Amino acid sequence: MPSVERSLPNLDSTGEPSLRRFAFECIEYTLEYGGLPTIDHAAGPASWREPRACFVTLREQRELRGCIGTFDATRPILTNVAMNAHRAAFADPRFPPVVPEELPLLEVEISLLGPTRPFPVASRADLLSRLVPGVDGLIVHDGARHATFLPAVWESLPKPSGFVDELLRKAGLPADDWSPDRRFERFTATKAS
Repeated sequence: MPSVERSLPNLDSTGEPSLRRFAFECIEYTLEYGGLPTIDHAAGPASWREPRACFVTLREQRELRGCIGTFDATRPILTNVAMNAHRAAFADPRFPPVVPEELPLLEVEISLLGPTRPFPVASRADLLSRLVPGVDGLIVHDGARHATFLPAVWESLPKPSGFVDELLRKAGLPADDWSPDRRFERFTATKAS
């Protein structure tokens, strides 16, 4: 771990807390000092100290640049945001690590997750008819394969059939083959400021 140059989060000049700004500062810190910053859990609202699961999504010119998260809600949200921002920027296997020149181009989105709930379905038609576009996030499990789509994915895949097909493809599963062994979970998410 590098020597601590500063702790985060730092509130902006208006004193307004922002988890998105905090995530950005974590990425900036890693580019400047390496590793993760020391987290000042006393800064910001008390809700930031509460355990909460989240995903951090990075975009560059509106294109996905990294997305990592966890459904683990045992750590404070500040800890999860810091870890997921770091992993989205430097350890998402789909992308090379972020470099300093990209920093001004990065857009950060944080999805604060609600609890996952089993979503038993009898068929593909049942799944498609019960999904709530724009609201439901979905996880698929099939043997060792699994994948997750956040509710924000509905913005680019607004039809339930497209949403499910792409989720199955992401998991490496055929979209046109229904398996009774396939399990689903759903969840909701809110975007943090």
